Amino acid sequence: MTSVPTAVHDEQHAAAQEQPPVTMFGPDFPYAYDDYLAHPAGLGSVPATEHGTEVAVIGGGLSGIIAAYELMKMGLKPVVYEADRIGGRLRTVGFEGCDPELTAEMGAMRFPPSSTAFQHYVDMVGLETRPFPNPLAPDTPSTVVDLKGESHYARTVEDLPEVYTQVMNAWNACLEEGADFSSMQRALRERDVRKVREIWSRLVEKLDNQTFYGFLCDSAAFSSFRHREIFGQVGFGTGGWDTDFPNSILEILRVVYTGADDDHRGIVGGSQQLPLRLWDREPQKIVHWPYGTSLSSLHGGDPRPAVTRLHRTAGNRVTVTDAGGDIRTYQAAVFTAQSWMLLSKIDCDDALFPIDHWTAMERTHYMESSKLFVPVDRPFWLDKDEDTGRDVMSMTLTDRMTRGTYLLDNGPDRPAVICLSYTWCDDSLKWLPLNAGERMEVMLKSLSEIYPKVDIRKHVIGNPVTVSWENEPYFMGAFKANLPGHYRYQRRLFTHFMQDRLPEDKRGIFLAGDDISWTAGWAEGAVATALNAVWGVMHHFGGATDAANPGPGDVYESIAPVELPED
Repeated sequence: MTSVPTAVHDEQHAAAQEQPPVTMFGPDFPYAYDDYLAHPAGLGSVPATEHGTEVAVIGGGLSGIIAAYELMKMGLKPVVYEADRIGGRLRTVGFEGCDPELTAEMGAMRFPPSSTAFQHYVDMVGLETRPFPNPLAPDTPSTVVDLKGESHYARTVEDLPEVYTQVMNAWNACLEEGADFSSMQRALRERDVRKVREIWSRLVEKLDNQTFYGFLCDSAAFSSFRHREIFGQVGFGTGGWDTDFPNSILEILRVVYTGADDDHRGIVGGSQQLPLRLWDREPQKIVHWPYGTSLSSLHGGDPRPAVTRLHRTAGNRVTVTDAGGDIRTYQAAVFTAQSWMLLSKIDCDDALFPIDHWTAMERTHYMESSKLFVPVDRPFWLDKDEDTGRDVMSMTLTDRMTRGTYLLDNGPDRPAVICLSYTWCDDSLKWLPLNAGERMEVMLKSLSEIYPKVDIRKHVIGNPVTVSWENEPYFMGAFKANLPGHYRYQRRLFTHFMQDRLPEDKRGIFLAGDDISWTAGWAEGAVATALNAVWGVMHHFGGATDAANPGPGDVYESIAPVELPED
């Protein structure tokens, strides 16, 4: 997801170290998914008569693989359909002819500690993490902010000109005055459901129609256009934000409240390892299936191919046709792919969902995003300039075409990787007509204007790899980002797993995935909605959770997202 400027004063940050950590506990649906996962009673069970029953899981990204894994543990038989590769937007690629340890994260590449349900699975499969080199982060050697042809070198914000401190203070004041930031973070730390709901309900009613930019303009702290421009172009702390200025301010508040952009960590070896390891994992606790069963073994190694048609058939079943021509019918299905697929690449019956849910999917707004990576011979950016004593190159934020450049170090004198450019929205579309080689040439030219003494090209040891997610046929965008007025649509999608309130002929297919969640673009949202769908399928088959470990559907009525009037 796009970077969000830090929203904590220094004194607040110091005090926060002595408090419980902020997690993605709400604010829309304050449920402790991490506690649900950690409880020894497990996620629930289905009647023995349903053991072995097939459930279609459409989409082999993180949400689909987690849903399939947990359904398998309950004794059901998930049948996973995947059009491309396991992992979805957890996509890790190598560089042809280079050391296989050199990898590029084409999708998700940095994860906050507040993603505690996601971290449950990272820990479970034994993956290692390390600090991600965001701008001005403690583990980032140096940062250069380049605006309007003027560059500033910094290790901390105190090294930047005073105007950047003014922007930081304006952002903090804006959040405090307009969004009750400190009170909400305190409530999230303490998991105070009543307080979280009290603050958030008021803000949803007040701000659902407000853009991010409008929220800034309404604050006396951001009365300066220059401050708003700097904030948009390079942000404060971890990056620029102007590409999201048209989006709903509620989307931004969800991120800053929950620390989603703080203290990021990357996964050593690449994030795609997580769904791949879950695919091969043989759980210790499993019902019905013999010990040693995995998703891979249930599928003979590979998932089913792309789904081409979905329709309802007699008995309120869901019938799936795949790209190989195979037709199978299921009592239940979980759809975790990008929701626009239901409008375009998959032939669907209108009867699959209520009309209001179709409307919500049609209105979903997706963000574009592009990246390009190159392998280099060593972390040469740590060399010192003879005249200044500074690093010869730094993590870079700029208003030039590259926007964000990240330096990914694997150790002294070892081959390394540079993300020459990471962009969103209009900035991403500017790259769309160019192939990887053409993109690299433009990027190297832009960076040479910032670092005239540095010959990046002489360190490149392989071909670049690139992606524009809006051009990927099974994704059509990088992540969902609600526009003003979209709260009601998102609520319909997120709450779809609660199907007792739906007509009987609209039940049995469950939506999941990060674009169904309140925190699209973050892996935590993919995990949370997968667990919602697992609860929904369990309930659909007459199953239940242990009384000691109620699931999201069991406590739904007491923590349901605020409902705005539809008239």
